[in-house]
Amino acid sequence: MKTGFRGVGFLCVLALTALVACKGDKTAPSGAQALPVGVITVSKADVPVVFEFVGQTQSSQEVEIRARVNGFLEHRVYREGAMVHAGDVLFRMDAKPFKAALDAAQAEYRQQKARLDTAQANLNRVKPLAAKNALSQKDLDDATGQQQAAAAAVEQASADVTTAQLNLSYTTITSPVDGLSSFAKKQDGSYIDASNSLLTYVAKLDPMWVNFSLSENEFLQFRSEAQSGKLKMPKDGGLEIDIVLADGTQYAKHGRISFSDAALNTETGTYLVRAEFENPDDVLRPGQFVRVKVRGASLSSTLSVPQDAVQQGDRGAFVWVVGEEDKAKQRAVETGGWNGNEWVINSGLHPGDRVIVENIVKLAPDMPVAPHPYAPTPAPAKVAGNGGAQ
Repeated sequence: MKTGFRGVGFLCVLALTALVACKGDKTAPSGAQALPVGVITVSKADVPVVFEFVGQTQSSQEVEIRARVNGFLEHRVYREGAMVHAGDVLFRMDAKPFKAALDAAQAEYRQQKARLDTAQANLNRVKPLAAKNALSQKDLDDATGQQQAAAAAVEQASADVTTAQLNLSYTTITSPVDGLSSFAKKQDGSYIDASNSLLTYVAKLDPMWVNFSLSENEFLQFRSEAQSGKLKMPKDGGLEIDIVLADGTQYAKHGRISFSDAALNTETGTYLVRAEFENPDDVLRPGQFVRVKVRGASLSSTLSVPQDAVQQGDRGAFVWVVGEEDKAKQRAVETGGWNGNEWVINSGLHPGDRVIVENIVKLAPDMPVAPHPYAPTPAPAKVAGNGGAQ
């Protein structure tokens, strides 16, 4: 019994010694380390808001080039797809029939002019004789009527000459504007009449229009927010329009809204809005699809967070915030529109909340964190225009 008691005591001494050694070991982990995270402290402010739409470019003046007389198309003068200037010859039609018609009209005019001269001379002889009662009043009336009829015939012949000259001039088809030409819809030798008179298009490139649409729901929401004071518009009403091209480059020039349709399009349920852009270097071409960014408005007393802070889960959008004892907490939020690289937060956050932006993928609920101020790194922007990307 004594030997067993000594063995048990010996084991207890060893256990206590090991426990003391473990407590005294400074290299042993004492708990999970806090994760460094970048945070922002949200506060209410007037937040500039950018509205984005899909738009399409359109020539500010696209002209149909049509033949104005019937005849055979003799020659296409311009190079398809080239820039043309006002007055440049695009097509020539066979002018010989129209030249012959002009010659005939001029001959008819000369003939009628000769008849007028004869009638006028006869009237000049009859008037003094009728005044002396040497000729009857009927003779005077006949001479006067012949002179007036001859004068009217001369006017008709003169109008026929003018018409023939116009028809002859229409055989040379020119561009009415400076712009980009399209392909020829009719080839040399084709017979042209009223049913197939369209020959090509010329599209003016400077300025360029950009059309985009505003849905009825968006229109009603903007109007409601503007009336309530939540949405502030520029004092001069001059919203600034930017466009982003298909390759992601931003066009260098800023545009202005030049037209907004007062009527709702019943087929699409949208309102048409048009912006106008200077296009001196012909960077924009008709028919391009672009992203339209409308700037200048702001939301009053609004919270916003960087886009990287907003996550999507099974129950919708949420953010991570620094809670009590510097532990990570999930917070469900309702997002509004975008403000550059930030989300506008409609609900779920309060002024003073610390929202985590960095190291989000490593977070777990109630994980200890070591917050520090978030410093975003600006990304360089590509700009199109003035000779290319910059």
